[in-house]
Amino acid sequence: MSSSGLWVRLWLLLLLFWSTSHAQESFKYSYIPKKVYQKQIFPVTLIDTRRNKHTVLFQFETQSGLTPLSSKPLVIRNGNDNFYTFYFKATKAHRVVIPPLTIHTPAEEILLPPQKIPVYQLRAKKNFCGVLAADMKIKGSQVSHYDETHYLVTLSMEAYEANLEDMRLKTVVESGIEDINRHGAKVEGEFYAVVPLSQKKLSFTYYNTIKEQFIPLSTKVELLESSVVTQTDLNPKKDSFEQLKRYTFIGLVAFFFLMFLLYRDFFYLVLGTVSAITLLTFYTPKEKVCIEQGAPLYILPTQTSSISTYVDKSYTTPLLGKRLNFNKIEYHHGIIGWIKDEDLCKN
Repeated sequence: MSSSGLWVRLWLLLLLFWSTSHAQESFKYSYIPKKVYQKQIFPVTLIDTRRNKHTVLFQFETQSGLTPLSSKPLVIRNGNDNFYTFYFKATKAHRVVIPPLTIHTPAEEILLPPQKIPVYQLRAKKNFCGVLAADMKIKGSQVSHYDETHYLVTLSMEAYEANLEDMRLKTVVESGIEDINRHGAKVEGEFYAVVPLSQKKLSFTYYNTIKEQFIPLSTKVELLESSVVTQTDLNPKKDSFEQLKRYTFIGLVAFFFLMFLLYRDFFYLVLGTVSAITLLTFYTPKEKVCIEQGAPLYILPTQTSSISTYVDKSYTTPLLGKRLNFNKIEYHHGIIGWIKDEDLCKN
């Protein structure tokens, strides 16, 4: 081979090496955790330092079995740099391997090699709920009757970088998580637990992956008078707040009509009429629904909710509430649950 041909080959190799190293520098991993725990949701972040931010497509190799929870990354822009974060869930193996990543751009195609992360088993506490998260909190809670001897506690949970789908409690009769909605690092869900009537507090811990410690969470198991039943014909105990409102409007009606009789001012007549109409709404019969025999009674108004029991025979009952295609009703012995529209009587 001539010396000129050798120089051409060397030049091409140098050009190829430069373009490859340049590509590796334009896209590279900026954050990979040094270790993770089993079932942990963890982030992996890439940085894009290109000057021209053209359209980019990420494609992980799927043969390894580990795939991101979402094919679309969380994008954060900082100056001229873009950060792309994917979330993965650790398995029970001794390590996880982030599969090779192909990055497609209009100008080039870049391949990033696989990344290995060791996996450890967490030494859980007795009341550990099974969730590892960067942060988790109880947004709201509701307590209702489950049966004669148990309450149903429903918690609206919000967490970040969390395996909320694994939330369970071994210290209760029954528990589960429904209606999970994940968006980037944030995940929400409705957690339920069946507890004895004697239990006054529901407590558990989650593992905070940032602080690297167990964080306690708790809520009172307290059945509010107004949340037991809003219809007075279903519960012999009257809602004291409802009674107060009735008595208030009875007094207003009497006062405004008395003022009208004394002063013959139609303004008092109008106020008295409005108060009377409002008072009548408190005595208007509540809407009732007919439940078909064999209809499942769901614990929560979600498509994936667990079934607490089945209706043994067709019957009519007041409607306590409605959410989408679910109807909240009270079944035997104070059991409150949700019936789908499709399980209501057809006639």
